[in-house]
Amino acid sequence: MSRLRSSVWVWAPGRCSLRLCPRSMAAATVLSLLTLAGLLVSLSVGQVEIGPDRIVRILAGTDPDAMARRILLDIRLPRGLTAVFVGAALAVSGAVFQSVSRNALGSPDLIGFTTGAASGAIVQIVFFRSGAAGVMVAAVAGGLLTAVVVYALAARRRVVGSYRLVLVGIGMGSILSALNGLMLAKGALDNAIMANLWLAGSLSARNWGHVVPVMLGCILLIPVIVLLARQLSLVEMGDDLAAQLGVRVERVRLVMVLCAVILAALATGAAGPIAFIALAAPQLAGRLTPAGRLPVMVAAAMGALLMVIADLIGHVLPLGVSLPIGRLTGVVGGLYLIWLLSRSRTL
Repeated sequence: MSRLRSSVWVWAPGRCSLRLCPRSMAAATVLSLLTLAGLLVSLSVGQVEIGPDRIVRILAGTDPDAMARRILLDIRLPRGLTAVFVGAALAVSGAVFQSVSRNALGSPDLIGFTTGAASGAIVQIVFFRSGAAGVMVAAVAGGLLTAVVVYALAARRRVVGSYRLVLVGIGMGSILSALNGLMLAKGALDNAIMANLWLAGSLSARNWGHVVPVMLGCILLIPVIVLLARQLSLVEMGDDLAAQLGVRVERVRLVMVLCAVILAALATGAAGPIAFIALAAPQLAGRLTPAGRLPVMVAAAMGALLMVIADLIGHVLPLGVSLPIGRLTGVVGGLYLIWLLSRSRTL
């Protein structure tokens, strides 16, 4: 283990090397602990109170209360884990897109990829009345198809410009949003109501069929993004400079966009369109990490924490109803976007 620039630790046992930043590791650890604490609180809150000690006993299989075990394992735990992994997936996706576009507003929900995933899901809900698995597959297919179209339209001479990618994505998102409204208007009333409820973004009635796909997506794709994060940070300095440093610019950009689109689509399929998380979590994570680095793990922990907090707020608000988390994050995200625009001199 050797130290580099007093802020990065490099471990090089062989041909591979691992760069560790103590500041980023500390931030990710603290955020993860806060997420775990918030998750325990969310598992305890409800009409049937289940204290932390009972949660531990139920998870260990030593609590004899079948009703409490069913409430925790079949209702609250899937909901809580969906919030954690959806938040992490959206935050990492947002970090990648903000890096690729070199723009703080370059999140998948603003440049059309989340809308594309929603289009695929709406097709399944309105016309085929599919379950969780079908909606998830359709969301991923819709997100990938949107990414292919946007990437192809944004490419000039096989090179994708950052601002062109954002502008094409915004235009594609507007088209797909109108298409989604048309499908809702033409579909059967019951199916259209279900699709509208899904479009609100919600963690209600989540089950393990929603948790497992987005969890596997995070486990498989986030390490790939971590491995390519340093190369993408070099691409931020300019394609020509990155190419001179040995980075295969278009290959790195394509792989990272593909991973980010799949993460965003899986998150959308699991919980519906969730605003704000992909936009704000990477920005907040960047304030906790050294400049010039793609804060992948810190962003993932921040996104999970924000989702858990938003879910808790939706539970405890004195409105007499469970507020859809997508509406709550949309309100907060709009205020954050206004603040971001008022503070920035380059947007």
